[in-house]
Amino acid sequence: MTIHTLYELVQHSIKEFASKVAFSMYGGEEFTYAEIGGRISKVQELLTDAGLCAGDKVALLSSNMPNWCVSYLAITSAGMVAVPILPDFSTEELDMIISHSEAKALMVSDRLFSKLSKSTTEPLNVVIRTKNFGVIASKPVSSKGSTRIPKPEDLAVIIYTSGTTSKPKGVMLSHANLCAQIAMSSAIFPIGPQDTFLSVLPLSHTYECSIGMIYPFSMGASVVYLDRPPTSSVLIPAMAEVRPTVMLIVPLIIEKIYRNQVQAKFSSNGFWRMLYRIGFMRRYLHRIAGQRLMKVFGGRLRFLGIGGAKLDGGAEQFLLEARFPYAIGYGLTETAPLLAGAAPSQVRLGSTGPAAPGVQLRLENVNPDTHQGEIVAKTPSAMIGYYKNPEATREVFTDDGWFRTGDLGCFSEDGWLYIKGRLKNMIVGPGGENIYPEDIESVLNSHVYISDSVVTERGGRLIALVNFNTEALEAKFDGWREDFDIWKEKLKKEVIDFVNARVNRFSRISEVVEEQAFVKTPTHKIRRFLYTKRNLQQPHEPLK
Repeated sequence: MTIHTLYELVQHSIKEFASKVAFSMYGGEEFTYAEIGGRISKVQELLTDAGLCAGDKVALLSSNMPNWCVSYLAITSAGMVAVPILPDFSTEELDMIISHSEAKALMVSDRLFSKLSKSTTEPLNVVIRTKNFGVIASKPVSSKGSTRIPKPEDLAVIIYTSGTTSKPKGVMLSHANLCAQIAMSSAIFPIGPQDTFLSVLPLSHTYECSIGMIYPFSMGASVVYLDRPPTSSVLIPAMAEVRPTVMLIVPLIIEKIYRNQVQAKFSSNGFWRMLYRIGFMRRYLHRIAGQRLMKVFGGRLRFLGIGGAKLDGGAEQFLLEARFPYAIGYGLTETAPLLAGAAPSQVRLGSTGPAAPGVQLRLENVNPDTHQGEIVAKTPSAMIGYYKNPEATREVFTDDGWFRTGDLGCFSEDGWLYIKGRLKNMIVGPGGENIYPEDIESVLNSHVYISDSVVTERGGRLIALVNFNTEALEAKFDGWREDFDIWKEKLKKEVIDFVNARVNRFSRISEVVEEQAFVKTPTHKIRRFLYTKRNLQQPHEPLK
């Protein structure tokens, strides 16, 4: 069956998988598809009682829980428009988003409700707790609202992106945009009622919502949610108990495991370092480590989807040589999100796979020497546009209607995509070379004593801003804080030599500058513009 709207999705899955568990909290309540259907009806009644009609916007600000999914599906299947909001936005950003979206109602978890100002919540028709669907506040209305069965082209959601260089923009996605992701995902990696997802990423992120909630709900799978951030102490016992078959993560999670468990072990002394430099021994050690890692994940994992940012090359080489069932997807909020991807059995080092089924990709403004250009896409999941921002919408579509991703990439002869970096981040070298800071940062971040980095250009020289990995330093050196200033310069030189031995001639860095901590977006990406525009003459002055 082909699903065209979220209304059709709800009707199909509740009938087809009625007695199967749809969503549950780790160590808590679980709800069947039939029970989810009953809760959806309850939420729709609360909204129409508050005077809301089809087309009205409802903000959804909540931590992950089954009732987040109920709220989202209730809003959209009633013909209303969901505005899912990332929990990590500041109070100012939250107020701006709710105001800009013209939301008439708010569904909110208790902790996040306290982040909102009264001037934002008071004008709303109704404010509803996601915890138990109790009404926090409501206004008298003259008449009851109404629902409508949505059409595929109708607006379903407005998603405000975090944006590393600008204020958030509201991405408008239709029912057809979102439902097209079901067919794409199924063609790449089929799932069914036997599958269990462990969800660790915010549902307000399109990646988790489309691939980690809508897709499994369409196929009768179960999704388990955590009631706290996925730290190691929380995640490891959860994986052992849930034993997921599918997980979606961002690179940061697997990179941390790789650095702390694999890289730290094999660089701990001269004997291990010698073995690790021998190709067949490294592959053997990775295979053993991969078997242990599979047990940590619960032993049933079939698919570890990685997306949202560039994966460190060393971490990916480990996963590939360990024969771990991972795959890297590529997409954007504006494309709902999937544009390219492959199954774990098909992965190639450094590639996000070919275009997803039904998607066409091409390059524009191709550099004849590097064969790299901006990736543009034609996909049934391309957004309607940015909400109340026609100028920004026009800028991201070509004259023939293809979406400009803003990413630079190239293709192999058989159509596999390799992402090089963001177009706006590219640095032009003194000889006209294209320098991709993300590639250099990937090498920097593979150094055992570096957590994060940003590469920028000043006066024709490449400068690396780095945040040192205090956990690794503490594990290696007793009392490192007291002596750090003494041997910091030696460590910086070691980092420069480490990077410059692994990059091409024109990508070599000249200086390492320490940063105490980088300012990040709600999706944990570094706000690059704060550092690339900054005067580096005073590197230790904290950012305001």
